[in-house]
Amino acid sequence: MIRIDSIIKSVLVVLLLCVPAIAHSANKLEGVRIWAAPESTRVVFDLSEAPKYTHFTLTSPYRLVVDLNSTVKNVNLSKIENNSKLVKKVRISQPPSKGTLRLVIDLVKPVKANLFALSPTAPYGNRLVVDLDGGAGGVKQAPKVNPSEKMRDVIVAIDAGHGGDDPGSIGPSGTYEKKVVLQIAKKVEAKINATPGMKAVMTRSGDYFVNLNKRSEIARNSKADLLVSIHADAFTSPQPQGASVWVLSMRRANSEIGRWLEQKEKHSELLGGAGEIIQNTDNEQYLAMTLLDMSMDRSMAISHNIAGDVLSNLGRVTKLHKHQPEAASFAVLKSPDIPSILVETGFISNHREERLLTQREHQNNIANAVHKGVVRYFENNPPANTLMAKNGMISHKVTKGESLSVIAHRYQVSIASIKKANKLTSNTLRIGQKLVIPRA
Repeated sequence: MIRIDSIIKSVLVVLLLCVPAIAHSANKLEGVRIWAAPESTRVVFDLSEAPKYTHFTLTSPYRLVVDLNSTVKNVNLSKIENNSKLVKKVRISQPPSKGTLRLVIDLVKPVKANLFALSPTAPYGNRLVVDLDGGAGGVKQAPKVNPSEKMRDVIVAIDAGHGGDDPGSIGPSGTYEKKVVLQIAKKVEAKINATPGMKAVMTRSGDYFVNLNKRSEIARNSKADLLVSIHADAFTSPQPQGASVWVLSMRRANSEIGRWLEQKEKHSELLGGAGEIIQNTDNEQYLAMTLLDMSMDRSMAISHNIAGDVLSNLGRVTKLHKHQPEAASFAVLKSPDIPSILVETGFISNHREERLLTQREHQNNIANAVHKGVVRYFENNPPANTLMAKNGMISHKVTKGESLSVIAHRYQVSIASIKKANKLTSNTLRIGQKLVIPRA
């Protein structure tokens, strides 16, 4: 027979062998990163394993408390870079039980918090993401039309894909998509702003993440006539290459219309005065569906036309992956009231195109192609009440000997109105310069 003391000894040996394994299995907090946007902040906790967590908020002062189960700290929280307007600091607090790591995010004001875990994806491992919304609801811009003015600029929202904790695709040499698309987007912004009668609005201007829904909100709050989203493509093999332009698929368009119809409070926002007229009527749902359907049809037709113009220009400066605009279910294109296109500037997974996408000259060529395609469309199809509208715009090319006063006298308008329409900061003109002459 087996002796009892032998059994006990065997069990003790097994238990002792398991202790180091249990201790070793504790999750580790290996880093904390704070990505600040103008109206929101993303806090990312880098962990060695998938997190198990709970959270709650406190007031006086405002705090968000996150408890990580079976987790130990392996990072110096005092050395975290923080430029957030919402987060004061991240610190450790007394845990509710042994083995729990309690993290406290000290806040400047009340925020809406959204927490979710992310599995490993290059270049990051396991993460717990904390999105903090300051409640601004997107970037608010002044209305485009001032009652004292007859004309307005064509507004183009430019969206640099990814950002912050979302690097997008990563090239074989380690180039981040989020970085090159922001550089290209800023070049497009500069070219749009330098075009008389046009104005650019960026959905993000730095290395921070903007929620996909908020990107559309920023465009809508800015009363954008067009949304252009800039990206770089990628594939599992390095062979594919070339640029492409995408528009919203009809299937996604129909599902979005259905979603908007369920949100009655959005009807006025999407349909303007028409939304207010049909509100609370017996046929509101039917009328809203009809108007939204018409709005989506119009937006998709405009998107397809602009996509074609942009693609044609891209073909002059780089290889094309698709020679016709393609349709897809991209979330950033989903607004039924805003014409939207997504430009894939090339394949960052292709060695040659990764190198090109980091070069200033190539970035400038891509930006020029996007700019020319957008301008060409709006020159031929200017929205009503804009400086580019044919019935309210005269194009003038400066010739030798002409000055602002001479041109103003010729068209019977003020010097100040010409300078404002063309965003001139001085009275100096150059031969060959194109000017928009506003309506007298």
